[in-house]
Amino acid sequence: MRHKKIFLIGLVLIISILMIPFTKVFSQSNSEYSWYFVSRGKNTTPEAPKESASFLSETDSYFLGDTSKKEIFLTFDEGYENGNTEKILDILKETNVKSTFFVVKPYITSYPNLIKRMVDEGHIVGNHSSKHLSMPTLTNEAFNKEFKDVEDAYRDVTGKEIPKFFRPPMGKYSKDSLIKTKELGYKSIFWSFAYRDWLVDSQPSPEEGKKKILSSVHPGCIMLLHAVSDTNVKILKDVLTTLQNEGYTFKTLNDLP
Repeated sequence: MRHKKIFLIGLVLIISILMIPFTKVFSQSNSEYSWYFVSRGKNTTPEAPKESASFLSETDSYFLGDTSKKEIFLTFDEGYENGNTEKILDILKETNVKSTFFVVKPYITSYPNLIKRMVDEGHIVGNHSSKHLSMPTLTNEAFNKEFKDVEDAYRDVTGKEIPKFFRPPMGKYSKDSLIKTKELGYKSIFWSFAYRDWLVDSQPSPEEGKKKILSSVHPGCIMLLHAVSDTNVKILKDVLTTLQNEGYTFKTLNDLP
């Protein structure tokens, strides 16, 4: 009996030791991260976060396009409408620039005419989740529902399937959440440029905003701007034409390598 007890204790210890690496890997894959990039200045490729650089490619996650070409991928996040999107669409039409608008479900259901205009004028409407929650914190069922609710709303408005591009809300992600996003057929789209433009009550001046964008742009840039920003509307046409004059072209996410 005593030998059997010793054997069982030893077996438990061995299993526990063997499980340590698996537990560590599981814990790491579910660790929640906040997206950031390390800027190296104008015309220089930023660096990815060190904690996730190793698994971005395998999870179909992008923060850059082709860095050998002077191409920019312009994107807007649409958490809510602040009266600027029509003006942004007017400027994009005037400058012949296509963009991607990442939208949440309430935006689609509240502003169907804007969604239709985006699609009709050749822009991409991307999935930004239903409720703008941190995706790594959700159960599998809730995770999938965040995608499906947006897909259903988009289909109801446009009669089409939503393009499979996803921007993680708040830039929150984990390796596991990116894997699950890929399994749903989506590419995760982060960014290699953004600035503090989303605080509607504390907007940067037009001069500050323009300087920030033009001093940080680089080949292959995935640019994140927020459509709620009044400053962005004021400077957008000037910024786009300046970059075009510098030899940059604007691509859509369909052109990602």
